[in-house]
Amino acid sequence: MSREYEAVYIFDSALEDAAIADKIEKHHGLLGLAEPATLDHWGRRQLAYKIKNKEAGYYVVARFKAEGKALPEFERALKLDEGVIRYLISVHEHELGAPPMTEEQLAARRARDGDDDDDEE
Repeated sequence: MSREYEAVYIFDSALEDAAIADKIEKHHGLLGLAEPATLDHWGRRQLAYKIKNKEAGYYVVARFKAEGKALPEFERALKLDEGVIRYLISVHEHELGAPPMTEEQLAARRARDGDDDDDEE
């Protein structure tokens, strides 16, 4: 059964952008993805605290659908890769924040919020 996952990677900031892209492609190849992962490159950022004597890292957030049985080998490869400082893989259940609203819903909310303001005076 395929599930949607989200993975956050922190790569060594000393790596070239091409090397990071190659590592991501290699690791995602282990998952056997039917459709390519969506990647969000956050870029090089200062770490809140040192990890493996590094003060900065290159952040990438990936969202993909994969079989659960492929994750152990994927995670093992990430652990062995010295260019990966940290990673976190989680099941992606839903988007954060409020769901998008239609124009009618927004108008109804504005009307309701306008009525509530009259009660406060």
